[in-house]
Amino acid sequence: MVIWIIGLSASGKTTLGRAIYKQWKNEAPNTVFLDGDDVRKIFRHENKTQHYTIEERKRNSDRICELCAWLDGQNINVVCSVLSLFEEARDWNRKTYSKYFEVFVDVPMDVLKKRETKGLYAAAEKGAIKNVAGVDIPFPTPKTPDFIFDNSQDNADFEKVAQEILIETKQL
Repeated sequence: MVIWIIGLSASGKTTLGRAIYKQWKNEAPNTVFLDGDDVRKIFRHENKTQHYTIEERKRNSDRICELCAWLDGQNINVVCSVLSLFEEARDWNRKTYSKYFEVFVDVPMDVLKKRETKGLYAAAEKGAIKNVAGVDIPFPTPKTPDFIFDNSQDNADFEKVAQEILIETKQL
C-alpha cells in the first residue's frame, strides 16, 4: 500500500509522513518513508535552478511514482511525502498501486509564508528565484484526495492525525 501525502512547501507533509511512518512501522515492519526532497538528493537533482522547471518536476514525479510502484510490488508499504503537482501522476498511482490512499495537507498561502523558514516564497515573490510551486508554478488543489488535513493552525497534533489516517486506510 502507498500513502501519498501532498502539499506545498512548509505545509507539514514531511512531519505528517514521519508520524504515519512511525506508527505504521510498529505494526508493519515492511514499511518505508520516502520524502520528495530525499529522492531529489539521491538522484542529485536538487541543486540547480533547471531541476525545478515543470519538465524536471515531471521527471522527478515519474521517478517517485515508479519507485513507489517498485516497492509496492514487493509488498513494501510506502509513506510518500511529495509536492505532487501532476493530477495524471496521482491518477496513475490509483490505477497502479495495490492500494492507494491520498492525503492532502491543506494550508493557505498566507500561513505558509509565515511558517516557511527557508525564505523560498519571499525570494520567489521578489523574483530572486523561479519555478516555485504556489508562486510562479500553479499548485492545483487535488481533485479526489481520500483525506484532507487542514493544517492552517499552529501546534497540530500530527500523531493524532496519523492515527486517523491509518484507521481509514484499514478500511480499504
